[in-house]
Amino acid sequence: MKSEIAFRRTSREVKVGDVTIGGTHPIVVQSMTITDTRDVEATVAECERLADAGCEMARVAVVDDAAANSLRAINERIRLPLIADIHFNFKHALTAIEQGVDKVRINPGNIGGEKKFREVIRRLRDAGMPSRIGVNAGSLEMDLIERDGFPTSDGLVESAMRHIETCYEEDYRDFVVSLKSSSVPMTINAYRKFAATDCDQPLHLGVTEAGDPQYGAIKSAAGLGGLLVDGIGDTIRVSLLGDPCLEIPVAFDILKATGRRVISPEIVACPSCGRIEIDLEKIVDEVKERLGRSKLPVIVSVLGCIVNGPGEAREADIGIAAGRGYGMLFKKGVMVRKLEENEMVDALVHEIEQMEKALEATS
Repeated sequence: MKSEIAFRRTSREVKVGDVTIGGTHPIVVQSMTITDTRDVEATVAECERLADAGCEMARVAVVDDAAANSLRAINERIRLPLIADIHFNFKHALTAIEQGVDKVRINPGNIGGEKKFREVIRRLRDAGMPSRIGVNAGSLEMDLIERDGFPTSDGLVESAMRHIETCYEEDYRDFVVSLKSSSVPMTINAYRKFAATDCDQPLHLGVTEAGDPQYGAIKSAAGLGGLLVDGIGDTIRVSLLGDPCLEIPVAFDILKATGRRVISPEIVACPSCGRIEIDLEKIVDEVKERLGRSKLPVIVSVLGCIVNGPGEAREADIGIAAGRGYGMLFKKGVMVRKLEENEMVDALVHEIEQMEKALEATS
């Protein structure tokens, strides 16, 4: 199927540990631990669970001196690049740099003013360490709040540009930028306005305080989906309440749905309707289970309507359309063969496995 994905915004590359953000590199999925960072064992264990879930960078909260001084011990034992999340106390950022983390997240609205911000930037520059300038609607500078009466997308962009200019004055360009809000419209508007500037720093996308896993996933998809389709974004975090490992599949599904990063089959199925004459829900569940470990970036259609199914199946890389006890297997819009209903899933999975083996042989 012909791609209609828009161009991707041009951004410079920022290397975080062994992961590169920006440029033409894949959009990076990251998360944040919920453990007490002072508890090294618990934090290491959670970082490892995140790595197993597919997370590519882990951020930890630095709430006091003890947490800041635990960073080296954590970083030495985990597979993921470690990001220190700093609020309120600029000295914690200085300690994080000394501890040798892979990246420091700074909130310019609460770091303590320009003098302290510049000191952190100089230390980052001298250490050759990347950072994120994390502008947040909840901690926007007071002069911007007083000017507009409340947080706005214009305020978020202006705050970011102020601090980016400071970084440039200090000859520091090794950083990512975020402009987050719990408001989806404000978030979208801020990122689009920033993307329209001539600044080429990579962008970290996220909607803050998205909510419980169910609503938070929907809210994050609403906030991030349009931006990704527009070609905006170099790394994302889906912020959900509870176990951070739940964030990872949601993030990858948003990337898959927007066509920005597909690392597993996308299974497309009919909605329920009165024309369906097979147990489509059962068949889809079986296909999902059997393809659970596949890394093949293909669109798989599983359709239960003999009226529209064949036409819709042609839009997928491979698929089945079934009804009245039999089905048809399609590849790239061409019918391969006709099957009994009880043969369809085996045949579909077999074809996908063969496609995966062929791809591995050429890579």
